[in-house]
Amino acid sequence: METTRERIIKILLSASEPLTVYQLQVLINTDLKPGELYDELEHVKKTLKRMGYRLGVIPPVCKSCGYEFRDRERLKKPSRCPRCRGERIEAPKFFVTSS
Repeated sequence: METTRERIIKILLSASEPLTVYQLQVLINTDLKPGELYDELEHVKKTLKRMGYRLGVIPPVCKSCGYEFRDRERLKKPSRCPRCRGERIEAPKFFVTSS
């Protein structure tokens, strides 16, 4: 039986395109909420580093004004845009690259 983190790694390694947390939630078939999956991704990031890979992130973008959250260290989706204060923010997308 695989753990949730092992399933996340397996799916990210085999994915042909970057995936959001919501897509991961469906693919790994888990009851974890998106917030909990972001926490799991923090651990997956460290595991991938030990395996010689890197967890890449396509940063979230505000759907209202187009602001891109480039310098964000956290993996979680931000709640508000600092430019327009909008809450319609596209979720970050994750992918794996070799180091």
